[in-house]
Amino acid sequence: MLSVAMRLAVTASSARVLLALALLCLPAGCRSLGPRTIPLDRFDYSTSLAESMKQQTLLNIVKVRYLDLPVFVDVASVVSGYSLESSVSAMGTFPQGDGLGNTTSLSGSARLTDRPTITYVPMTGEKFLRGLITPIDPKNIFFMLQSGYAADFILALTVESLNGVRNRPTVAGSVRDADPDFIRVLDLLREVQAAGAFGMRVEEAKAGGSTGVIFFNRDDAPPEIQAKAAEIRRLLKLSPQQNRFALKYSPMRGGEDELSVNSRSMLQILSAFASYVEVPEAHVSDHSALPSPASTSAEGTKARVRIRSGSERPASVFTAVRYRDYWFWIDTGDMQTKRALIALTFFFTLADTGSPERLPLIMIPAQ
Repeated sequence: MLSVAMRLAVTASSARVLLALALLCLPAGCRSLGPRTIPLDRFDYSTSLAESMKQQTLLNIVKVRYLDLPVFVDVASVVSGYSLESSVSAMGTFPQGDGLGNTTSLSGSARLTDRPTITYVPMTGEKFLRGLITPIDPKNIFFMLQSGYAADFILALTVESLNGVRNRPTVAGSVRDADPDFIRVLDLLREVQAAGAFGMRVEEAKAGGSTGVIFFNRDDAPPEIQAKAAEIRRLLKLSPQQNRFALKYSPMRGGEDELSVNSRSMLQILSAFASYVEVPEAHVSDHSALPSPASTSAEGTKARVRIRSGSERPASVFTAVRYRDYWFWIDTGDMQTKRALIALTFFFTLADTGSPERLPLIMIPAQ
């Protein structure tokens, strides 16, 4: 016969097992699940969104080189929902007889469900098209210089001409070299910028609106920087007596107190960027892509960006996409091209290429 002491010992052992199982289930069942998902979800979604944005931008650059239709899809919202279910049950029987047929039964279950809803918005319509083909406001270009981007790099990417001095354009695969004076101006602006000898501010116009104004600081700058600022004025046919010039969008030279900037649209910047894609020879031979431009100018070798291609995806890349059975990528160590791609995404934001009421919406619940 099972003694009372033995029955109590078995009962106490079972109780300890049940208590341990209950304690294991307690953190999941009694503590809030939401706060613990933030460190994982926030950074994982941020990383995924950034990577997809780089890939979409690179893919559209490649498609422009193939005269294919660039398509942009925005991630409008991500709603992540979790549900957690847990249960535990126990059963024990202790017969009163000579036999030792004691039985103990334990069971438990838990289920975690993650069902995020991601909303995609195709960027279409008149507002998007207008933002794509409208030249960038010159103020936004020079704001990028104020934020620390190199003057020669940003202006070479976003400007067709400065006071009529022309940059290297790309139109339907035909490329003309930049004016030598334009290349020289970019070099000088970079040196003057590094010395902190020019700046910019926005002033309210009397007739309404705002005007960007750049300043050349002659008084505090070293003599060699003052000489370079004077050479910039001469090359751009600006008044040597003026220190203050209002930014104005125009393909032609303006007044003595104005700096006329013929800025590019986002579509023009995409086309200029696409001219640096290394297209496979097979696609040039079958005329599916525009041939690579031949440039012998100093600008063509000095500030060149490179988008490589090949049949195999390289092991380490900044970003890569697959198009027409080939891989196109940017090397992880190519700082110039990486900066250009990031700047391009910034300008897409500044171009105002969408609105909160964009339709249609594509909502995909991920299972």
